[in-house]
Amino acid sequence: MANTNNVVAKLEELNLVDRFLFDETMENTEAYQAAVSILLEKEIELLSRPETEKELRISPELRQVRLDVVSLDMEKKVYYTEMQKRNTMNLEKRSRYYQAQLDVSLLEPGSTDFNLLNDTCFVLVAPFDIFGRGLFRYTFEGTCRECPDLKLGDGAVRIFINTKGTNQEDFSQEFLDFMEYITKSTDEIAQKTQSKRIKLIHKNVKKIRLSEKMGVKYMQRWEEVAYARQDGITEGKTIGMIEGKMLGKAEGEEKMLINIICRKLKKATDPQTIAKELEEDLERVQNVCRVAEKYAPEYDCDLIYDALHKDKSEN
Repeated sequence: MANTNNVVAKLEELNLVDRFLFDETMENTEAYQAAVSILLEKEIELLSRPETEKELRISPELRQVRLDVVSLDMEKKVYYTEMQKRNTMNLEKRSRYYQAQLDVSLLEPGSTDFNLLNDTCFVLVAPFDIFGRGLFRYTFEGTCRECPDLKLGDGAVRIFINTKGTNQEDFSQEFLDFMEYITKSTDEIAQKTQSKRIKLIHKNVKKIRLSEKMGVKYMQRWEEVAYARQDGITEGKTIGMIEGKMLGKAEGEEKMLINIICRKLKKATDPQTIAKELEEDLERVQNVCRVAEKYAPEYDCDLIYDALHKDKSEN
């Protein structure tokens, strides 16, 4: 068992950019309402309590989607927000997939009136610039290429927040302070801002950091990943001893990843969720899953590794 005190210390070091702390903080309605209002620079009044790590699976044959935080405002508009610490190089299309899955879930079975679809606002927050234009915020709505002033009007908006933007002159001080707070969620940053909303968010952050219950929850999440990786390392070493040689570092790491992915496949976890939990590139995880299907339910990691490299050599 990992040392609880060390895990709690790590919890205390988390910032809002870390998914665990973000999800737990945004379960509080006032905190999520404050965060969305700051990010969009408009007053948002939520109707429902936020749901965190909301799972969407339209069909057993389709990939599962797990959204960080979801809630409705007073006009039944859906806000779903993702905190993304690592650039997986597929976030634009991932947002499209999330949008599609969410849209399908919004209509009752058998409904034929598409006007009943809620308006939606997807907000992805990241400490890097996906589009490379130096902006803090990128807002996408359907527009006509031939008539740029003509909006599609389908009620769907996708927004990407880059906390490292450079166009400070276009934003309020509260927004800029929040950009700093997201990646450095300290008492110092919270104290120097004049924003009551950021102070409210920080109050919830401190409460989570000091909560013994949250410490245990974080420990369990942390240990699940840590033990899975350790099991992979141990198995990799065992394989190497049987073969009479030590595995190369790159090969060992890849076999470790294959081992972890296969363990999750045995629990019927979909590639989308696996990639998110391990913070791995979705395409890489999908490729392993595709090959691993041929070796289910035993999932011989050695054979999967060989098959993957055979595919690479043939391509």
